Amino acid sequence: MLLQGSCHCGAVRFEVESPHPYPYNLCYCSICRKTAGGGGFAINLGALSETLTVEGIENISIYHARIDGEKSNAERHFCSHCGSALWVYDSRWPELIHPHASAIDTELPKPPQRVHLMLGSKASWVELHADDGDQMFDEYPEESLAQWHERYGLTC
Repeated sequence: MLLQGSCHCGAVRFEVESPHPYPYNLCYCSICRKTAGGGGFAINLGALSETLTVEGIENISIYHARIDGEKSNAERHFCSHCGSALWVYDSRWPELIHPHASAIDTELPKPPQRVHLMLGSKASWVELHADDGDQMFDEYPEESLAQWHERYGLTC
């Protein structure tokens, strides 16, 4: 599925091919919550990094979070004008890019289930809204984005 995205101010527009476009994975870690999640969580999608095209690349800044005092491999790309979180890239998985669902302008498909992860670091003020059948994890689950999509037959 071709995903089209942009920042809030329009300084950055991008397209990327996503075989895993269902916005099902809600991450409550402090990094996602503070850099991208107004509701106390962020949702990242799975896409193919080699297909990424960007207009306004000069308007992108990159943030590396610090985890236990060390710089994370994950590059969090955001608009340097409006601060919109755009995507995450990690050199350990160079074939992947993880667009933030909140930056995608393309209509996304509704997931049949949601996964709430990193609940062990959820902020106390965040109210968890889980449906019957949703999965809950204090840390990262074993199942990847690709495996979840394959299990439901939703790979595009």
